[in-house]
Amino acid sequence: MKKDVLCKTATVLMLLFAFIACEKVIEVDVPSGEPKLIIDAIFEVYFDKDPVSAKTAIRLTTSADYFDNNIPTVSNATVFITNLTTNTRIPYTAINQDGIYTPNSNFIPQDDIEYQLTVIFNGETYIATHRKIKSPIITTAIQGDETLFSGEETEIKVLFTDDETQENYYVFDFDNNLYNALEDRFFNGSEYGFSYFYGEDDIELPKTVTIKLSGVTKDYYSFFRVILNQSGQNAGGPFQSVPASLIGNIVNKTNFKNFSLGYFHISETATFDVSLVKKN
Repeated sequence: MKKDVLCKTATVLMLLFAFIACEKVIEVDVPSGEPKLIIDAIFEVYFDKDPVSAKTAIRLTTSADYFDNNIPTVSNATVFITNLTTNTRIPYTAINQDGIYTPNSNFIPQDDIEYQLTVIFNGETYIATHRKIKSPIITTAIQGDETLFSGEETEIKVLFTDDETQENYYVFDFDNNLYNALEDRFFNGSEYGFSYFYGEDDIELPKTVTIKLSGVTKDYYSFFRVILNQSGQNAGGPFQSVPASLIGNIVNKTNFKNFSLGYFHISETATFDVSLVKKN
């Protein structure tokens, strides 16, 4: 009996050593395509501030290999916005090497004006046009008492009123690169409230967060939802890294096949500050 046990043990050990000896590091050759220009031109007009202000910076990067931890920036492009009503050009400049371009003078997009974005890079011209999309104000936003699965989540309750005269689409920014997108299909023209839950790793309490509500187009709403599904909620923002070639509304007029990634969009954006505390 003991002999049988010893034989079985020896056999198992021999198989284990054989498995370890045959273990081999396999290098995976991940294909890499030509880098694509990524244009992050999402403008926010804070219409509920006094005075009205706006975030109108543009960030240019290029796509990188899947396992590359560094995102290449572009700081040698020519960038400007054109008011197509007055044909006035607003030049942009990159002060540093971080790929962020800012207007040379204060620029706040106006109502009912079509603006054209132009980016010239490596001898090719990329353009897109957009008008500012209206947004309601946030009626209120408060911390709630409910939780979800772990019991450690933090609830925030948001209330706003939808415009009944048209189909509306919204993007909510809950700070810390946490987003949500809504359409008004089921609450058109109504006062609408919903809860958003921060996970215990999403935020360190106590903390004051700034909630943003932006009115967006249907096309951008669809684009944004795909970006969130691909990159996840905590990816440094929706255009920090684009896992797949998701084409936005920016067209390469010089070489149509060499398309860019990213989007040009102008939103009215309402803000609301909420002080969150840790509850027992």
